[in-house]
Amino acid sequence: MGAIPGTIETDRQPPMTVPLRHFLVGLVFLVAGIGVGIGLHLNVVPGLGRLAHVHLLLAGWICLTIMGAMTQFVPVWSGVTLHSRRLANVQLGLVVAGLSGFVVAFLLVETTWLIPFAALMLVGFWVFAYNIVRTLGTVDEYDVTERHFLGALGFFLALTVLGVLLAIDFTVPTFSRVGVGRSGVVGAHATLAVFGAVLTTVYGALYQLGTMFTQTELHGIDHRLRAVEEVAHPVGVVVLAAGRLAANAPAARVGGLLVLLAASAICLVLARKLYEMRVERTPMHTRYVVAVGALALWVAVSAPAWTSDPLTREHLLGGANAGHLMLLGAIGFVVVGTLYHVIPFVVWVNRYSDLLGLEDVPMIDDLYDDRIAAIDGLLLGGGSALIVGANLSSVAGVPVLLGGLLVGVGVVAFVSNVVLVLVRHSPHPIDRIVLGAFSPRRARGPDGAVEE
Repeated sequence: MGAIPGTIETDRQPPMTVPLRHFLVGLVFLVAGIGVGIGLHLNVVPGLGRLAHVHLLLAGWICLTIMGAMTQFVPVWSGVTLHSRRLANVQLGLVVAGLSGFVVAFLLVETTWLIPFAALMLVGFWVFAYNIVRTLGTVDEYDVTERHFLGALGFFLALTVLGVLLAIDFTVPTFSRVGVGRSGVVGAHATLAVFGAVLTTVYGALYQLGTMFTQTELHGIDHRLRAVEEVAHPVGVVVLAAGRLAANAPAARVGGLLVLLAASAICLVLARKLYEMRVERTPMHTRYVVAVGALALWVAVSAPAWTSDPLTREHLLGGANAGHLMLLGAIGFVVVGTLYHVIPFVVWVNRYSDLLGLEDVPMIDDLYDDRIAAIDGLLLGGGSALIVGANLSSVAGVPVLLGGLLVGVGVVAFVSNVVLVLVRHSPHPIDRIVLGAFSPRRARGPDGAVEE
């Protein structure tokens, strides 16, 4: 894509440092999460390493990326002004501090520390939700993306409450006193996190990005599929979470099948947009193709599992050992593909948009290195295929470790590529983006005030 789509209002966006700060910190958590994952296979990670690994990737990388993306694009897509830039920075600090302490507590098995750090994360996510809800409160009529985002924010609020209760239960047994099993709360928490907060956000964004960056429109059966997804997905997530919380297998089964129906619908919509694409293929499109395939395979392996037993821990994220298929193959590739356009887009708007028509400027997708993108695509794709294939075949050992190493190197290549975009093209240095007003090289706006 060489031009900015003309239907969005880039003058509504917050300073570029605000979303980029979320993205960069999220990438740090991604590298840390991959490192912990490899360490788990080498048996060198202490304590509750698996929980640390999951939270680094989900709460750290994916959720921080979602926070940055919503903060950036809700004002842009909706044509409104972000309610508070200050709160956008506060939310990041709270979540990062809470998650960092949370992970350390897991590794050291200091379960009493989990409570205050979980509370910090809760406050951070609630500040984020408040800021976006207040921003969307000025919109007259919500479109499909805005409706999904509001639903995702509701899931964020619910899952963080359950997260704090789970942290408390580690030290002070609480659930047994009210007749609720801890496994049911864990199931509901994971359901609201992965399928509620994360997947609802991804679906909502894809309705915008899938059409915007393929230069296509929804038409014909797309509208019927969207109508199915808009009802089946949120209802399914709520019913599945409630069924798991109450250990009610029939309810959980109905909710799970509704989630699968919605996933099938969004698969078909995105596949149609990629087939109808009117622009040259970029790394973003290639990764979306992988995501569609992974999501379709996840539906196929999860349908019999959730039909037979949606409550067992083995089927928490779908079919047996299908967790990586969803988290790495479907969600991960969507996030990576989107960042391959979003980060250059944010930089391009702030660095080159005012020069358009006055001098030669690079296109958005010229800002990153195509060769590195091809390399990380092969590494991430090959590594993911090894991990998923080994998981689905119940094969442990070398294939999983090799896949993890390939994914790790691919992540390093991907992170290096997007950081190079900032180094080469950003009007602000990296320390300015990450530290903001605390940077020794603070930037000032036209009115003399320190920029955020």
